[in-house]
Amino acid sequence: MSEATGADARPPRIDCVLICGGVWHDMDFARLELLKLLAEDQSVRTRVFEDYENIAAIEAADIIITYTCDVTPSLKAQEALRAWLAKGGRWYALHGTNSVLRLLENGLWDAPRWAPLMMDMLGSQFISHPPIAPYTVTVADPAHPLVAGVEPFDTTDELYHMETHGDLHVLLETDCTEPGTGFVEAADAPGTHPVFYIKQHGQGAVLYLTLGHCRGHYDLQPMLDWWPTVDRCAWDLPVFYDLLRRGIDWIKAREPA
Repeated sequence: MSEATGADARPPRIDCVLICGGVWHDMDFARLELLKLLAEDQSVRTRVFEDYENIAAIEAADIIITYTCDVTPSLKAQEALRAWLAKGGRWYALHGTNSVLRLLENGLWDAPRWAPLMMDMLGSQFISHPPIAPYTVTVADPAHPLVAGVEPFDTTDELYHMETHGDLHVLLETDCTEPGTGFVEAADAPGTHPVFYIKQHGQGAVLYLTLGHCRGHYDLQPMLDWWPTVDRCAWDLPVFYDLLRRGIDWIKAREPA
């Protein structure tokens, strides 16, 4: 075999940007778990940031993964993300990526519509969730490779009530009968909500998975000095890691959704 042929057989390098940061969650845990999954493929080279403002890194990335809470990109960064998606980028957005949160004087949490471009790209905006409790996730499109063979499963996690935007290809969903607690917009929350979906953008796409809440003892500071439990929620389930691996493989493929 010639050296050229051998070189051609090597998998191409995949440049990944992982954005993991924000509030009220154990970002150290989530960051480490996602980096371990990405490290299963030696062709993936990952840069890690806490926000979206390294625009040069975003523009140079092949794939993007985000696990954030209340981290809103600047308009310049949102426009860079939109252009990157249109050219064929694939973005795996997890859990609170679609959140914009403000605590009001009356003690309720609001979800202001301050980043419409961001939420249009993601396909949803977080509105509220009921208290963390068990619920059942069902398969909406069993023929799709991202969920083929996945059986309905129970998880104890934040069940996201969301305002959706555009045409979503829903893969997993759940039924909710409980209103949100402690949020301004909670009355219309009961109903069927997407849990895992694709939103196409030109040659690119966003893959969104709402599961994955995690919290350690110190993650509610300064509101609360000590949270009494270490919460891992869906991270305790093998099916969640299966969905993470499938999603990472899917964004690496960068083929039509």
